[in-house]
Amino acid sequence: MGLMNDLLTNDLFQPALLPVTLQGPTSLEGFRRIARELLARQIPPEQVNWHSSGISVQEFAQGLFAGPAPAGEAPAIHVPSGFLALCQDAILHSDPGRFGLLYRILWRLVHEPALRHAPLDADMVQARQMAQAVRQDIQAMKALVRFRSVQDETFQARPESGPLHVAWFEPAHHIVEAVAPFFAQRFSQMRWAILTPGCSVESDYLRPHTRHAEAALEHPGSPPGQLRFGPGVNKEDAPPANLNISPI
Repeated sequence: MGLMNDLLTNDLFQPALLPVTLQGPTSLEGFRRIARELLARQIPPEQVNWHSSGISVQEFAQGLFAGPAPAGEAPAIHVPSGFLALCQDAILHSDPGRFGLLYRILWRLVHEPALRHAPLDADMVQARQMAQAVRQDIQAMKALVRFRSVQDETFQARPESGPLHVAWFEPAHHIVEAVAPFFAQRFSQMRWAILTPGCSVESDYLRPHTRHAEAALEHPGSPPGQLRFGPGVNKEDAPPANLNISPI
């Protein structure tokens, strides 16, 4: 009878989930810091409720669980190098459960050493599938983005600067910040902007061509020679597709 009472009590009074909100859908640094603290406090994955908000600049996975921890934080955690590479891609996936999955894998790597040698484990398979989907989305964006030339105010005032080249793309995952350096290198001699529903990016000294794009992209005072990121833009506010310029 006591066991039944315990089961009934556990069913009626489930332990409260610990809410964790990361600043940005690709907040690797935030994930690293909070995961260390959760592990130090021995908080299991099933007691954590992960969320993300806002737009963050890209943070590289080389710093994930590596090197000395900042003062006041939990100590660094030693994990297989392959897990770091897995996080770098999987954390860009659109599945809201990705943070919970990665923390669960991390927890298991610490508490279940055999997981390192279990390539067919369900959690590991799911994370690898997420990472693969992200890599495919990155390749698609590189291949399919098309720009349209727009004679914006900057061009009218200084024609020698060339027209603004604007593109619309709808990625399946949070990849814009990861792919932007590719376009910056590929089109370093022209002014361009890529608009997507979740995040937009512009090259140096751009002046957006529409009121909506201006609200999303303009950042006065930004230093020259850098990419600038802003909120997403609706498709109806973007220019129609034009195949006059291609990254391939």
